[in-house]
Order: sequence, then C-alpha cells, then structure tokens
Amino acid sequence: MKPVVLFACVHNAGRSQMAAGFMRHLAGDRVEVLSGGSAPADTVNRAAVEAMAEMGIDIAGETPRRWADADVERADVVVTMGCGDECPFFPGTRYEDWEVLDPAGRPLDEVRPVRDEIERRVRALLSSLGPASA
Repeated sequence: MKPVVLFACVHNAGRSQMAAGFMRHLAGDRVEVLSGGSAPADTVNRAAVEAMAEMGIDIAGETPRRWADADVERADVVVTMGCGDECPFFPGTRYEDWEVLDPAGRPLDEVRPVRDEIERRVRALLSSLGPASA
C-alpha cells in the first residue's frame, strides 16, 4: 500500500511546497504527496520556486491551498511546519513537527539553507516509510 504524506504550513507557499516537491522528486509514485496551509497565499513563494529550480525540481505550477480534513484523515504521516494551533490533528496519525525557518520575504541566498534542511528531512522521512517507498 502506498503511504500518504501531508505537508502542512501556514501559507502553503514555501516550506510545505518545497517539502512536497522533494518528496515527489525522490519517491516518484511510491508515495502519495499532499500539501496545504492554514491560511493559503495566492502564489508560491518566488524564492522557493527559484531555490527548487536550482535542484532541478519545478514547483512553479503549484497552487497554495487549504488542507482538507479528508487529506489529514487519509495521511499516514502529517508533517507540520509552523502552523501552530491551526495545524491539523487526527488521533492515530503519525505527526512530525519540523522547526524550519519560514522563507517568506527572504532573498534566495537565505532560502537555500532552508531548502537544504527540508531536503535532508524529506530524505530521512522517506527512508522511515519502509522499503516500498525507498
């Protein structure tokens, strides 16, 4: 069975989009990837798009969205990044809270280390999902 991972942050414009992009890139079709925010922005953060493009990952066509309760219920793992009390919670679901700097309003040179930290965490998460997703 394919694991489902939901990446959640406030605006679904930076951190969660980068994490979802890395997971899709690294896992391919072995993991179903969802992302959402508590207060979605209108567009994906331009610096996040540029930073991911440097890695060969295109998130420019993504659209920030609010997570749905159905997304959380389906998820095997919910990764939260800075959404605080607005973060979704359903008992029995595996949660990881990643303290990752918000790239909003930061220049590209400050977003690159955020991107690299997210990549490291996504790789660790992917390996923890078991052999079917590795």
